[in-house]
Amino acid sequence: MSEAETSVQTEMENPRASRGSLASRALTGSLFSMIGFGGGQVMRLASNLILTRILSPDDFGLMTLVTGFLIGLTMFSDMGLGPSIQQSKRGDDPAFLDTAWTLKIIRGGILLAVSTLLAWPLAIFYQAPQFAHVFPVAAISLFIGGFFPTRIDSAARHMYLGRLTTIELVAQALNIGITVLAALWLQSVWALVFGNVAGAVVQLVLTWTFLPGHIDRFRMEPAAREELVRFGKWIFLSTICGFLLFQGDRLVLGRVLTLNELGIYNIGLFLGTVPMMLGGAIGGRLFIPMYRQHPPGETAHNRRVLAKTRAAVAGLLILGVAILVVFGPGLVGGLYDSRYHSAGELLVLIALLQLPQILTISYDYSALAAGDTRGVFVMQGSRALIYTILVSFGAYFYGLPGVLAGQGIAYFANYPIAVWLARKHAAWDRRHDLIVLLITLMLAAIAFSLHGAEIAAALQGG
Repeated sequence: MSEAETSVQTEMENPRASRGSLASRALTGSLFSMIGFGGGQVMRLASNLILTRILSPDDFGLMTLVTGFLIGLTMFSDMGLGPSIQQSKRGDDPAFLDTAWTLKIIRGGILLAVSTLLAWPLAIFYQAPQFAHVFPVAAISLFIGGFFPTRIDSAARHMYLGRLTTIELVAQALNIGITVLAALWLQSVWALVFGNVAGAVVQLVLTWTFLPGHIDRFRMEPAAREELVRFGKWIFLSTICGFLLFQGDRLVLGRVLTLNELGIYNIGLFLGTVPMMLGGAIGGRLFIPMYRQHPPGETAHNRRVLAKTRAAVAGLLILGVAILVVFGPGLVGGLYDSRYHSAGELLVLIALLQLPQILTISYDYSALAAGDTRGVFVMQGSRALIYTILVSFGAYFYGLPGVLAGQGIAYFANYPIAVWLARKHAAWDRRHDLIVLLITLMLAAIAFSLHGAEIAAALQGG
């Protein structure tokens, strides 16, 4: 039996000892998540700088659309298999894991078929003929992803993230190398497509070869399937709403902006969303296990532990936003050629839009840890409705400035919904939220005092 499996067995047999080590594992898990995210972002930035000198903004604009729909299909079909493994009492049961893996493979095949059927209609809608050829090929990565082993989710369940982080970084490095070589050879959007598919293959091989744990087999146990479907039905609806929240801007702007302008916007988005991407990387692997083992409604000690954890994560993200707000335009100007310089001011605005999201960080994880997927859906559904209305209205009447303004208003308008869910699970931390709000207003004032004229010019140009 491997070290990881032995640790899991010990945790199952001695929960009290496990709780005693939770703090150290949470700290170690957070550290590995930060290392993985930081290393990944450095590699992504290096790749981005190389690729923007080989490929055109039009290529990046088209790939932005392709990626948006790939993520959309993934979210529209999300059954919550990962969170289910992380929170279920059967999360270490081989039959449960095999059933989850089998369902994931079936889902991957369906996604590839749906992508092929949607390619031509979407190409016509966006007036981008090449989309019809690029999209189905890129969707092969979704099918490959269905074969990723459940030991990835088991490592997250028990916060054993060292080897998983190493594998992900190695896979990303190889993926980037393949993409850059393909770009030098093809000098077209196909380099990004082939790199995406190759990256999925590389990660699949590495996780199956080097990540210890249960070996998945095809199996469909009725009881496991019932539990997964019961937990996942609300996740399925929630992620449809999540798609509108996290990808809706790009799909709306695909009709408002040219592919060139969309490519420039994507550079600002790539850099400006780094703080919340870090939050997602840490939160997705940290908060569900913490809330599962230390429910905030049980003791004051649990609430203090979780409050300190949220404050530490939020402080780190706010620091990242502050750096982008102050140095964003200079960063873009120094890294990219003149075709992309207007992305610097967009980066500042996009970074500021991350702050309202830090207000509610981890509230949805408190519900997921308690198995309240219905509550998560109610929150996500309400947020998506408000967001979609405001962003669509802004895009229709004001273009890019309207989209950004609509996002900002929507994030604040959705705050009471997040508070409702957090109060339901005794996770609301009003002191944290008030401090983040004050910092948000302060950083917004700094941003417009430093870059106000340049931001206005960039928005007019967009």
